Amino acid sequence: MAQEQFYGEISDAIVNLDKEKAIELANRAVTENLNLLEVIEKGFGDGIRRIGDLWEEGEFFLPELMLGGRIMQESMNILLPSLKESETSASRGVIVIATIEGDIHSIGKTIVGTMLSANGFDVYDLGADVPAEKIIETAVEKNADVIGVSALLTTTMFGQKKIIDILEERGIRDNFKVIIGGAPVTREWTEECNADGFAGSAIEAVKLVKHLLNK
Repeated sequence: MAQEQFYGEISDAIVNLDKEKAIELANRAVTENLNLLEVIEKGFGDGIRRIGDLWEEGEFFLPELMLGGRIMQESMNILLPSLKESETSASRGVIVIATIEGDIHSIGKTIVGTMLSANGFDVYDLGADVPAEKIIETAVEKNADVIGVSALLTTTMFGQKKIIDILEERGIRDNFKVIIGGAPVTREWTEECNADGFAGSAIEAVKLVKHLLNK
């Protein structure tokens, strides 16, 4: 079976909320020794993005969104152990990620967290609608190298700047690399925030973090 067709089947299984099919395809990806990073990004990640689009268009509602996320997570539980077997035991770095307060969108952030974890980073995913103080508190507690903050709404993206402002006020800005992401985020906004970078996809996020940490 052509790989692109296989990725399409995975994506369709996620969109159709077909847990049994998604699990079956995840297991097949492992047994057939496929490139699991590509399976996550082009298969499962694509399906989750499509669910997000359907939600934005009013075709899907919150229950479907949440179910799709759970199916994705169960599939990742199958894929990640095999990915980590091929990684060195030493962590590449510690990353705290969250969707900013007032924003319930977590799909893109979840994919980013999954891909970072698959690439050997220790990821603490705080979920969605997380206050800036909580994100900073966790980053300090976990001695994080990177803070990743997602915002999918123009009304919430200012929370990304708030985090950086608080870090600067406390004199600990240089302790962390701060990356941002989400549909409304641009290079100009990244510069205005004084963030260390932004990524438009999970693969870009992994490359960015590796670059920032010289990994």
